[in-house]
Amino acid sequence: MPPPNPFPTESAPPWWARRPGITAAVVITLAALAAYRTSFRVPFLFDDLPSIFHQPDRRDLGLLGEVLSTARDQLTVSGRPVLQATLALNRALGGATVWGYHAVNLAIHVLAGLTLFGLVRRTLVGFGIGDGGSRIEAIRPDEATGVALAAALLWTVHPLQTEAVTYVIQRAESLMGLFFLLTLYGFARAVDAPRPRRWYALALAACLLGMGTKEVMALAPVMVLLYDRTFVAGSLREAWRRRRGFYAALAATWVPLVLLVAATGGNRGGSFAFAPGAAVSYWLTQGEAIPRYLALALWPHPLVFEYGVLARPDLVAVLPGLLTVAALVAVVLRAWWRQPAVGFLGAWFLGILAPTSLVPGRTEMIVEHRMYLPLAAVVTLAVAVVWRWAGRRGLAACLALALGAGALTAARNRDYQSRLTLWGDTVRKRPGNSLARLNYGAALCDSGRFSEALAQFEDARRIGPDDAEVEIDLAAALTGLDRPDEALVHFERAELFMPDDARVEYNLGSHLYRMGRAPEAVPHLERAVRLAPGRPSMLVNLAAALLQAGRGPEAVARCEEAVRVSPDSPELHYNLAAALLATGRVDAAIGEFRAVIRLVPAEGAPHLALAEALARAGRDAEAAAERATARRLQPPEAPGPPPAAR
Repeated sequence: MPPPNPFPTESAPPWWARRPGITAAVVITLAALAAYRTSFRVPFLFDDLPSIFHQPDRRDLGLLGEVLSTARDQLTVSGRPVLQATLALNRALGGATVWGYHAVNLAIHVLAGLTLFGLVRRTLVGFGIGDGGSRIEAIRPDEATGVALAAALLWTVHPLQTEAVTYVIQRAESLMGLFFLLTLYGFARAVDAPRPRRWYALALAACLLGMGTKEVMALAPVMVLLYDRTFVAGSLREAWRRRRGFYAALAATWVPLVLLVAATGGNRGGSFAFAPGAAVSYWLTQGEAIPRYLALALWPHPLVFEYGVLARPDLVAVLPGLLTVAALVAVVLRAWWRQPAVGFLGAWFLGILAPTSLVPGRTEMIVEHRMYLPLAAVVTLAVAVVWRWAGRRGLAACLALALGAGALTAARNRDYQSRLTLWGDTVRKRPGNSLARLNYGAALCDSGRFSEALAQFEDARRIGPDDAEVEIDLAAALTGLDRPDEALVHFERAELFMPDDARVEYNLGSHLYRMGRAPEAVPHLERAVRLAPGRPSMLVNLAAALLQAGRGPEAVARCEEAVRVSPDSPELHYNLAAALLATGRVDAAIGEFRAVIRLVPAEGAPHLALAEALARAGRDAEAAAERATARRLQPPEAPGPPPAAR
C-alpha cells in the first residue's frame, strides 16, 4: 500500500466554478428576463417617437444621410450614428412593433452584464499583487467567480437600471455602456493573452463604436489607462512605456467623436447651456444629483422617470450635497495612493459622471440613466467589502439580495406599462414638476379624461412660467370638453409666446377650421407651411381650409404638393381626389381614386368614393360595379382630413 500523500490535493471546485462563463451567462440572462419580462409591452415613451421615427422620408437617404440630416435636430440620436444604426435595423425588421426594440435593449443589457462579470473575474484572478505592491490580493478562481457573479448579477437586475433598459431611446446609455465595458475587457484579455493583437483590436473597435454611440465614451481611453496603472503596470509612466502605441490608437478615437459633436453644434434634447447664470444653477443642482445617485444605488427608492427643470437652488440648501461631493472626491484621491483598487472604483464612479455633471444642461439636471455605468463601481465595491467581511456567506447574501432587487425591477417596470401610469407615478413623486404634469395631462387627454387633464395643465401653469406648450395643452383639454371659444383664447396666447413656430400656427389654424372659420384659418395654416415646408399633414389641412373658403384650385395644388412629398400614401391620394372632385375635375379625381385602390386594394371606402365620381361622370355601369365591390369588402368609414397636431 503506498504511503499517504503528505501534500493532499485541493478539493475540486464546485460545478459553477468549473464553467464560470456558462454559469454566469445562464444566471444573468434568466435573472434579467425575469426582472424585465413585462418590459416588452411598454409603449414608446416621451422622446422615443421623435428620436426613432424622425421624419421617415429621411430614411431614404441611407444611414449617412440620416445622420447628417438629424445632426442639428436636438434629438437623442443626433450625432450618434451607431445608435441610429441599431434603431434603423429595428425599423427595417419590425417597423413600429415595440417589443422588438425592447428585445434589443434587453439583449444589450445582458451582454453588458456578462462583460462586467468577465472583467471583474479576470481582474481578481489575473492581477493580484503586482509591480506596485499595493493592489488587491489575488484570490482563488472559485472565489473570484462568486464575487464577479454577485457583482454582475446585482448590477444587471438593480432597479436603478430600469430607465436605461426599458425606456427605448436610452439604448444610447446601455449601448455605450456595453462598448465601454468591452473596451476594458479587451484590454484585460490582451495583457496576458498569447496572441494579444485580437484583444487589442476588440478594445479599439469597441472604443470607436462607443464614440459613435454617446459622448460619455470619451472617458474610456482614460479609464483603460487608470485600469492599467492600478492592476497591471503599477504606475502611469510604466503603463505608457509598455503600451504607448495602444494608447495612441485609443486616443485617436476621440477624433471622430469631436467631429460628431461639432456636427450637432453641441446640441440635443438635453442641450448644453453655456450662459454663466445657467451654468452656475446647473452645477449647484449637482450637489443634489450626485448624492442622490449614490443613495439610489444603495436604496433604490423613490425612482423618478423625469425630475424636471430645477429652479436655481439656494446655496445654503445645496451646501450639504456639495460638501458630500467634495468629501467623495477627497476620499477617492486618498484611496488612489493608499488603496489603488478602491481609488480606481471611485474614479470610475466620479469620472463617468463628470461629463454630464460639469457640462451644464437646460433640461436634464438629474437623470437616473446616467448611473448605468457608475453603478458598476458601487456594486462591485459593495460586494467586495461584503466578501471580505463574511466570505462565502456574504456572497450568498448578495445573491439573495439580487433576488429582491430583481423583484423591485419587475415592479418598477409595471410603472412603465403606459404613459398614464408612468407620468402619474412621476407626478406623485415630484408634484412640483410642471413637465411631468403636462405629460400626465396629455396622457389623460388621450384617455378621454379631459377634466382631469385640464386640472393638470392648470397646475403646470401655476408651477412654471407661461409658455406656448402650456397654452396648447390647455386648448387641447378645452377642445375635448367642447369649449372651443375658450380653447381659441389659449391657441392665440400660444401664438403670442411663439409667433414664428410652425406647430403653434398649425394648431391655431386647424382649430379655426374646425370652428367653421376657414377664411381666418387659411393665413395661419399658410404660415405654418412656410415655416415647416414639406409636411403632408399641414398641406392637407391647409387644402381643406382652402376648399371651405372657396379657393378650390389652390386646395388642389396643396394636395398635389403633399402627394409629391409622400407618393405612396393612400390618404394623401384620397384627399387629392376629394379636392379634385370638389372643384369639378371629375376625370382627374377618378384617376386619383384608382391610385388609392392600387395602394390599398382590400379597402372598400375608395371603391365607394370612386363609384360616386363615376356616377357624376355618367358612367353608371362602372359605378354600380364599384358599389358592389365596396359592399363585398364591407368598407370602413372613409378617411377625412387628419386631426390637428398636439
